[in-house]
Amino acid sequence: MLQRTLLSVLLGLSASAVIAQTEVTATLAGHAYLPFNTTVTAPKDAGALFETSGKFANDPRQRVEKLGSVAANTFVGDPKNPRASGGFLPIKGQSVQGFSGIHSIGDGTFLALTDNGFGSKVNSMDALLMVHHVKPDWKSGKTALAKTTFLHDPDRKVPFFINNENTTKRYLTGSDFDVESIQVVGNEWWFGDEFGPYILRTTPQGKVLGVIETVVSGKKFTGPDHYQHARPPVPTVLPFNVRRSGGFEPMAKSADGKKVFPMFEWPLWDAETKAYESHNGKPYTRILELDVASQQYTGQMWKYKFEQAGNVAADFQMVNERVGLVIERDDGSEGLTPVCPKEMRTDCFTHPAQFKRIYKIDMSQIDADGFVKKVAYIDLTRIANPNAKAHLGGNDATFALPHLGPEGLTVVDAEHIVVVNDNNFPYSSGRTIGQPDHNEITLLNVKALMDAQ
Repeated sequence: MLQRTLLSVLLGLSASAVIAQTEVTATLAGHAYLPFNTTVTAPKDAGALFETSGKFANDPRQRVEKLGSVAANTFVGDPKNPRASGGFLPIKGQSVQGFSGIHSIGDGTFLALTDNGFGSKVNSMDALLMVHHVKPDWKSGKTALAKTTFLHDPDRKVPFFINNENTTKRYLTGSDFDVESIQVVGNEWWFGDEFGPYILRTTPQGKVLGVIETVVSGKKFTGPDHYQHARPPVPTVLPFNVRRSGGFEPMAKSADGKKVFPMFEWPLWDAETKAYESHNGKPYTRILELDVASQQYTGQMWKYKFEQAGNVAADFQMVNERVGLVIERDDGSEGLTPVCPKEMRTDCFTHPAQFKRIYKIDMSQIDADGFVKKVAYIDLTRIANPNAKAHLGGNDATFALPHLGPEGLTVVDAEHIVVVNDNNFPYSSGRTIGQPDHNEITLLNVKALMDAQ
């Protein structure tokens, strides 16, 4: 989930020039959405706390019980002159929220992973972690929510204190994990988490089977929300090397299912240089390799270079044994029109969508500096729409996904992928001024990207 600061926004918007890459065209093949105000009812045995959600989102130190009494602003804009998103908290039920990960089941339906809650570990204690079985109707634009599975830990497999410790079912919340990516691995669900970062294993019924720490060749990777760092010994020492909200946002699976490839969302912290990892002024992140059978990291790493400072990796999926697709986006822009003039206003987009791309990478081709080859990309703000397939945002010849966070992708077949956005409910408003973003499910024909060499 997003941890917004003015600094991260400015980094994303005042970056250096973008390296030239081969752009190819994607074509809109289908479009559907789930309304932003979609909710589900918490399980009865979860307790009264979860009958509503968002009670602590504005300030974790102050409970707010009155439904709809707190107005939300967008993450993107002028902090001194915030733009209202049109959303309100708390809400009745559990917000389906934005989708941070998606998996194609293969029959036209998908597993969609709800993000952790309302932005952080400390304000999401009344948000349950859940996976939805959804079916988009490309013709009508509607999306059916067939089933919701709630993650729970009745066997106490989680090695640290959780929010619902003193209950039987022990439902997991956004204060326990920040699940951002999902893979079906054999008969299990595997989730990439940002807090640890960890890999969380569950059954398809959501019961926790185990938690895998990130230890590669004897080196441990942890973020500030790892349970070992609840009380840092001294404030001047950083006992972690993964930035907050910079863990396993993306996680791919190998074509044979024997490996998973967790990827850090942001560059890692280098204690020796006292800076985030970069090369010749360009930040980069790392892809790890985890063996499924042993549940151990192999020690293999790949480096992925960002096109500009402030960019992040939002999802990663393999196409075959060597080629993958990566969502790379900036972390501080949303919206298309109207664009604000030079002065800051609230009736227009101050930082319209800029860098929202999907790159094809070849992990078998490594350059002299150790970076994976970027083969080509599609621009999610310039999607061809010759057949008027859109159900939101108009049906011009060019369609755009203008959201702050295009966050998840899954491969449907040899020519098609599906992309979903994390709507950061109720904080993102990139499609329509003054309205929270819906959960859009977008089917793209990417044959040109798949064929690019």
